[in-house]
Amino acid sequence: MHVLIALLILSFEPPGKPIAKDQPNDDGGKILITWKLSDSDSLLNAYNIYRSTENEELIKIGSVPKETGLFIDNKAKDGVKYRYQISAIKDGAIIANSEISEPAASSSQWFHTGRINILVGLLLYSVMVLWFIYQARIGKKMFIRRIPGLDALEEAVGRATEMGRPILYIPGLSTIDDIATIASLNILSKVAKKTAEYNTKLIVPNRSPVVYIVAREIVKESYADAGRPDAFNPDNVYFITENQWAYVAAVCGTMVREKPATNLFLGYFWAESLALAETGAATGAIQIAGTDSIFQLPFFITACDYTLIGEELYAASAYLSREPLLMGSLKGQDWGKMIILFILIIASILMLVGFTDIRSLFDV
Repeated sequence: MHVLIALLILSFEPPGKPIAKDQPNDDGGKILITWKLSDSDSLLNAYNIYRSTENEELIKIGSVPKETGLFIDNKAKDGVKYRYQISAIKDGAIIANSEISEPAASSSQWFHTGRINILVGLLLYSVMVLWFIYQARIGKKMFIRRIPGLDALEEAVGRATEMGRPILYIPGLSTIDDIATIASLNILSKVAKKTAEYNTKLIVPNRSPVVYIVAREIVKESYADAGRPDAFNPDNVYFITENQWAYVAAVCGTMVREKPATNLFLGYFWAESLALAETGAATGAIQIAGTDSIFQLPFFITACDYTLIGEELYAASAYLSREPLLMGSLKGQDWGKMIILFILIIASILMLVGFTDIRSLFDV
């Protein structure tokens, strides 16, 4: 038996000398090892990969099946030089060993060279946004399509003033790190300024303690900007509870007792959206809602007078304030979307006529 194994070892060709190099376009910790397959590859079962440093013996770090000449060592330490050896395996025994590779070390890269398309797109988009911001600052008028819900906002505030009834503002039920909550707080600033000018009571109940603190400071600052710091009542911006349905019950109770003329539901909502909107509709209030939750939009559309759908919520700040920075950013985003849509249409047409290489443009 030993003689047979010895004859097999002598008859098998060893794998080629492995080539080890740093795995490109990664954050480090990986070394790519490639080698030429043994001429006796069809008779083998697998290849074992061994690794060593200058002061260590070779240890096994992995195995690949036959017909495979590549292995990635993903447990390397950056800056440490490693050498590798490949062993041909037949029936669990080492039949032949390759030469030991030249030393190689892993390192992280600053930029993924396979994502040049993303870099070009990012630079073009940034230039476009900056250009529109510049145009807005020098006074050029920019068209933004009408958003009925925001156009009705001033009318809703005026209606509450005439009726002598408050405005209820719900900034969503999510936390401060939600983009919909941030967009809602931007709108709250504009609404608070209007209510300060008209001397209308603004009620802002909150579910999140952090959102409550931010909302209170926003309302306070808006009243000061309107020249009415004395009209700000901190008791009108308050925290209820973090429990979802307890919060909803308290807000619904406020609607029934206070009978606000206008209800504003702007932010991120969950299953409570219909309960809030239905209760508000039953009190006869004008209701304006806005959310980026596609699951709650149908309820708001059904039960509210106006609904801001998806990105209309994000555009509201620019729409209401007409601030150059926001207007320029909004126009830049719109044009960026149009360019992406145009590229996708052209790419789809080229794919249909057989020019499949266009797919490489979208590789990431």
